Amino acid sequence: MNYFISDTHFYHYQLLEPNDFAPRHFKDGYAMNQAMIDAWNARVDDDDTVYHLGDISMRPQATPTDEETYAMLNQLKGHMILIKGNHDYRSLFKYLAKHNETMSDGVPRFRFEDVGALLKFDHMQFYCTHYPMLLGKVQQILNLHGHIHHYSVPVAENINIGVDAPEREYLSEDLPWGSPLRGEEIIEMYEKKKVDLANQQRK
Repeated sequence: MNYFISDTHFYHYQLLEPNDFAPRHFKDGYAMNQAMIDAWNARVDDDDTVYHLGDISMRPQATPTDEETYAMLNQLKGHMILIKGNHDYRSLFKYLAKHNETMSDGVPRFRFEDVGALLKFDHMQFYCTHYPMLLGKVQQILNLHGHIHHYSVPVAENINIGVDAPEREYLSEDLPWGSPLRGEEIIEMYEKKKVDLANQQRK
């Protein structure tokens, strides 16, 4: 099964402060990191694939070492397709590639994309990118993205799947904070966002 997530920002303690950009209400960075690890591993199995749409980790003034981020990722289940975010440095991807492991199914644990990935789900196409894309008028195409944290693009086909995304409020199931999302849940977010935006335009 495929899952989707973005902007985990492991170690980013500054997000713990009250703020509108990415409010994370934990007592410290360790509790924040552990909440994301627990939510991830509660859903994902080792034979699943998680599309991570960028900004894996960050710690202002003392950026996590590549070794620290690697150690964090090794606590997470599943294969990962890592799409480069603006806070993911080339050295990190090189380090992960050098220390990549082949899992029991013969597939490497990490795969890498500089710009994005395209896949099909339930007669839809998912364009997975870090930055939101303005696709224009489209049919059966969704842009899954991150980058903007607790903000939302006012276009139904742009779905923020980041940890802090407001689109997560459309879900009928109250998922633990930091949970990677299934394709069905993204479709639910899209359908409800489309109705919400249409209602706003009528006002």
